[in-house]
Amino acid sequence: MNSKYIAGISLIIMAAGFLITLALPDYTWILILQGGFEAGLVGGFADWFAVTALFRHPMGIPIPHTSLLLKNKDRIVQSLVSALETELLNKESIEKKLRGWNLVERATSMATKAIQKKKVRAQLIDSVITFVEKLPLEKLSPMIQSGLASYVRKAELHEAVDKLATYLIKQGYDEKALDYVLQQVETWAGRLETKRMLGRLANEKMGEVKLGGLMGFAFQAFAGFMDEDKLGILLQNMIASSIRDLKEEDNEYRALIIREIRVQLFQLTSNEEKMERVKAWLLEHIEQERFEDMIKERMEDIRAMALKALVRERDNGGRLVLKGYRVLVNQVRANPEWIHELENKVSQAIVNVVENNHYRIGQLVKENVDQMDDEALVEMLEGKIGKDLQWIRVNGALCGFVIGLALSVLKMLL
Repeated sequence: MNSKYIAGISLIIMAAGFLITLALPDYTWILILQGGFEAGLVGGFADWFAVTALFRHPMGIPIPHTSLLLKNKDRIVQSLVSALETELLNKESIEKKLRGWNLVERATSMATKAIQKKKVRAQLIDSVITFVEKLPLEKLSPMIQSGLASYVRKAELHEAVDKLATYLIKQGYDEKALDYVLQQVETWAGRLETKRMLGRLANEKMGEVKLGGLMGFAFQAFAGFMDEDKLGILLQNMIASSIRDLKEEDNEYRALIIREIRVQLFQLTSNEEKMERVKAWLLEHIEQERFEDMIKERMEDIRAMALKALVRERDNGGRLVLKGYRVLVNQVRANPEWIHELENKVSQAIVNVVENNHYRIGQLVKENVDQMDDEALVEMLEGKIGKDLQWIRVNGALCGFVIGLALSVLKMLL
């Protein structure tokens, strides 16, 4: 039952009891009850007046010092806002509370429990798939193109190329590049059509040679002995032999070629004019419309590969996701200082957000209260705190009744 009705019933009982005892004979026990009901009625009515005076004028009469909440609404709201800003939402209390919560550890524990469920992993992968599918590549492509052009335009290209050249040499990419070229040349030289082409070219050039005397006679004798097929085989074997020699790490000619590659690389980086030409060439090609289309095509290819891999991972139950998460968690747990640092950063970020915006909470409270009319505000307050206040009336009536009984007995005894 509503506490307000209980309080009203208690007051009605006291009033009815008092009226009934007035009509009864003046027996001792009736007089005692009459005193109890009289005191209970006075106590209940006094407490009704006190509780009602908090919210409105009792019986609609503007008695001084009544309807206290409405009269002091601005001061109450300001006190509430001040308490929010200075007591409840101050930096020290929030920071202390956050540190006690261990947000990072709790979040990690919750994530670990969730990621162990196959259904959760599948939902996570589905979310990533949806995100990748909806990526607006047509908008990202011009942004990437513009970013690349801006970077090239501002970049000190010779420094970047110098660092790149140094890195490539340290990693041995100059030797790998030479080996790749040698391998391609060897493959090309070993083809049948290459042999024919080399034999034909050699034969044509030998026919153009004009030598006299004994040397001319010897050369003509050699040329008459060799045909295109023999010349092709000879040149093929010479090229293959030379390439095999150049592949040997201790070959002096290989060392000379690699040294020349390195020299040319660093000469290129120190040549400002060439670097400017390279930069202009890069900008010219980057800013072309077809370059944007190329970026979009490559991104579409990457998206297709990513979606294919994600679907395969989802069908496999997200095993790689679970494995990767475990590796990450183990790595973090092996470095507790990371957790401590992350905890501090998270706490500090939350504290800064609250500290910079706690006044907005106060403003929101004040605006919402100001938008409410007096009747609505009173109804809201009565609904929140009035229930407990109504029991004051019940207690007042009961206490008054008991005290009235005691006083009536005391009066008769004296």
